[in-house]
Amino acid sequence: MIKVVLIGSGNVAQHLIKVLHASSAVSLVQAFARKKESLLHLLPENLITSNYNTIAEADVYIISVSDNAVAEVSNQLPFTNRLVVHTSGTSELSVLDSKNKKGVFYPLQTFSKDKEIDFSSIPMCLEAENEEDFKTLENVAQTLSQKVFAISSEQRKSLHVAAVFVCNFVNHMYTIGNQICEENKVPFEVLQPLILETANKITDLKPETAQTGPALRNDTKTINKHLEFLQESNYQELYKLLTQSIQNVKKL
Repeated sequence: MIKVVLIGSGNVAQHLIKVLHASSAVSLVQAFARKKESLLHLLPENLITSNYNTIAEADVYIISVSDNAVAEVSNQLPFTNRLVVHTSGTSELSVLDSKNKKGVFYPLQTFSKDKEIDFSSIPMCLEAENEEDFKTLENVAQTLSQKVFAISSEQRKSLHVAAVFVCNFVNHMYTIGNQICEENKVPFEVLQPLILETANKITDLKPETAQTGPALRNDTKTINKHLEFLQESNYQELYKLLTQSIQNVKKL
């Protein structure tokens, strides 16, 4: 059985700890957190350390921390020639200290601590320096997910940029939509079937084919009415920018 140590206590780390600890095919032998109490709701205290010098021996060490901290954590690991991977969507292999074997174990999904998630459908994007290490990562990933991919650092960077557009920016649009609803005393839940249908459509259609709305139709009367309605200048500028972007894609 492959032994894993998980280093980190953030959103991604906590979800990985849950699924690894529950796995019968992988052994989560330890988790590292600067504050042990941040993981006590997930693991017994004897499986948590906050001391680099007491990190257990394992086959894979998964660093799941902020992008800015990956290099620092990697440098502080007190061992050599072991397989150390990170879960970052943008960091390259080179951020990991060369004293250890390097890899990437990137789950492409949005994680919130208070929202349960089904790991079996999460794409796991893997990278390693050699075939043997890749196989180890693949074996771990396949115990968690049905979707495992070999993705290079450059490909992963493009995926992460695309993910920001389809997830983070889209969620910001939900936030603006919710604010508009609240300001006008309309329940946001009225929009939820529309949100779900829009997301479901692109499982069958290309996004540009699924596009609808006044920008696509160049319905200038409706567009101008919307701009008049929006009191917040930032929202007006965003509306204009997105309208122009939709119309530019239409012309391609």
